[in-house]
Amino acid sequence: MKIIIPMAGRGSRLRPHTLTVPKPLIPIAGKPIVHRLVEDITKLSDEKIDEITFITGDFGKEAEDRLIEIADDLGAKGNVVHQDKPLGTAHAIYQAKESLEGPVIVAFADTLFRADFKLDTTADGVVWVKSVEDPSAFGVVKLDNKNIITDFVEKPKEFVSDLAIIGIYYFKDGAKLKEEIQYLIDNEIMEKGEFQLTNALENMRNKGAKFTLGKVDEWMDCGNKKVTVETNTKILGFEKDNLKDYPSSANIKNSLIIEPCFVGENVVIENSKIGPNVSIGNGTKIRNSNIDNSLIQEETIIDHGNLSNSMIGNHAQYFGVSRNISLGDFSILDFASK
Repeated sequence: MKIIIPMAGRGSRLRPHTLTVPKPLIPIAGKPIVHRLVEDITKLSDEKIDEITFITGDFGKEAEDRLIEIADDLGAKGNVVHQDKPLGTAHAIYQAKESLEGPVIVAFADTLFRADFKLDTTADGVVWVKSVEDPSAFGVVKLDNKNIITDFVEKPKEFVSDLAIIGIYYFKDGAKLKEEIQYLIDNEIMEKGEFQLTNALENMRNKGAKFTLGKVDEWMDCGNKKVTVETNTKILGFEKDNLKDYPSSANIKNSLIIEPCFVGENVVIENSKIGPNVSIGNGTKIRNSNIDNSLIQEETIIDHGNLSNSMIGNHAQYFGVSRNISLGDFSILDFASK
C-alpha cells in the first residue's frame, strides 16, 4: 500500500504561521499535522504501508528532510516531489505519477480525522465523507440504495447531498487513476483553470468503477488560526490519557496544569496557570502567565501573558496582557514596556 499526500498549498489562511513553516508541519499536540494524518490512515488498513510520497511546493531542504523522517518513523520509504504551479487537485496528484501503481491512498494534508472502521480493500475505491450542515462549500457525493456513489458534485448551489468529501481517497489500482488524470491533462479538461480530481473520479465511475463510502466520526480542519486551535483542543481531548506524564526535562515550578495539556521537552513553566487544552512546544519558557485553549510552538518566551484561544509560533517573544492573539515565528510583542 502507498500513501500520496498533496501538500503544496501556501496555507495563506493560516498566516503568519505558514510564512516560515509549511502548514502540514505545524504541530498539533506536539506532533505535525501531516504526521498525525498518515498515522491515522495506517490505522485504517491491515496492509503494510510501503511508501509515502509528499507533493510539496518549494519548502526547502529542512522541511523535506522532516517529511522523510516522518515516513521512516512509520516504516515506509519516503519520497518528496514538487508541484511548481497550482493547477488543481488532479494535477497535484499527477506529480506523484511514479507512485500511482497498485493500491493507493490519497490524502490532502488539510485535515485530521477520527474513524472507527477498517478499510475495505476489495472495493474499486473508497471516498471518505462527513455529513455537514452546509454542503455548498464542499464537493459532495450522491448515493444509491446500496451506498454506492452515483455522482460527484463540486460545491452544489442547490441541495443534492450533505455528505462532504473530506479529501481522503482509496484506489484499488492507482494506475487507473493515473490514466484518467492523464486524459484530463492531455485534453486540457479544466474547471476554473484547474484540473479537478472529481472529474477523474467521475470518468472512472462511468467506466464501471464502484466507489463506496468511508464515513468519519470527526473531521477537523487546520485551515486558519481559529479552527487550528479548536483542532488542537480536540486532539488533546482524544489523547488525554497519554498526556499525564510530562517529560522529565520539563521544569514546572509553583504552577497549576489543568489537563489535558501537552508539554514538550525542556519546557519551563513558573508561577503560572496552564490549561485546559494547551500545547507547549519544546524549549518554550512561560512565566507569570494564565493560558488556556492555546497552541504555543517551540523555543518561545511568554511572560505575564493572559492568553486564551491563541496561537504563537516558534522563537517568538510575548510580554504583556491579551486574550486572543496570533503571533508568528520570530516575532516579538511587548505590552509590558509600554
